[in-house]
Amino acid sequence: MASATVELRQLGETSLQVSLLGLGLAAVGRPGYINLGREDDLPGARQPEDLYARCAELLEAARGLGIRYVDVARSYGRAEEFLARWLDRRGDRGEITVGSKWGYRYTADWQVEAEVHEQKELSRARFAEQLDESAATLGEPIDLYQIHSATMESGALEDDALIESMLQARAAGRVRRLGLTVTGPRSAETLNRAMDLERNGERVFDAVQATCNVLEHSILGQLRRARGAGFGVIVKEVHANGRLTPANQRREDRGVVKRLGNLAAERELSVDQLAIAFVASHDCVDVINSGAATVEQLESHARGAAVRLDADSIAALSCFAELPEVYWSKRSQLPWS
Repeated sequence: MASATVELRQLGETSLQVSLLGLGLAAVGRPGYINLGREDDLPGARQPEDLYARCAELLEAARGLGIRYVDVARSYGRAEEFLARWLDRRGDRGEITVGSKWGYRYTADWQVEAEVHEQKELSRARFAEQLDESAATLGEPIDLYQIHSATMESGALEDDALIESMLQARAAGRVRRLGLTVTGPRSAETLNRAMDLERNGERVFDAVQATCNVLEHSILGQLRRARGAGFGVIVKEVHANGRLTPANQRREDRGVVKRLGNLAAERELSVDQLAIAFVASHDCVDVINSGAATVEQLESHARGAAVRLDADSIAALSCFAELPEVYWSKRSQLPWS
């Protein structure tokens, strides 16, 4: 087993212990996902027992690397169930901090080419329903329970009844901490709104999870502000759904991949390690979620998380940023596979 290498820390001003590198189970909790290279990552059968075996393998490797934060969601197929099954087998639930998310329902019926993979509803009724489901699977209290993909358009942050239900769940000890994930070109605006939310002098949210990577880091300024205000900061999609890995064979990305490869080689890193090092070099980040689908990828990501880039390297990588509208448009065009 690999020796522990990942730095431990607290999630913002909460008492939750996390690790700089986390493990997200979105890519291995269901057969279909939006990630380049899945045919190579999961070349065989993707039946539930096959994917549970892969999840367990990844979780064992993560534990050996010192990873103490695991990310799941109601919409990640059977990811919550797989995690709970592994934790029960290990018998050490207190060692892992678990973040889950509510708002999407998985609808693909275990099919890769489903017409609809997820159905989103950020309502009070959906929160109550999925909190019960998550609690039945993971047990209570859930360490961190997050709105899945909050946006300004969703209206969730303006729904007083929903906010009150979430606060009641925290006060009752059903969840330890509340968070939200943000998505889309208005992510910074959504985060700013969430930071301002209070009820009776109590801040509603304890943590935020946001997309931040070499191609789209427009939210960094707001993440610094959130971290300064005591929020826990979790970064997702650090590899841009595979665009910042060797799996990216898209014709339109060839120039970017080649230039990133040159920069990585100069620093004796791989492209995926360089992508993680870019985010790890910003001190406002508490956790970087790895979406690894293989142990080899996870071990590579752990090496990247240990690297701190100098100012010149960060400046060079910052030049790869796409306009948020362009980035999110490209992401919407990536296929489920």
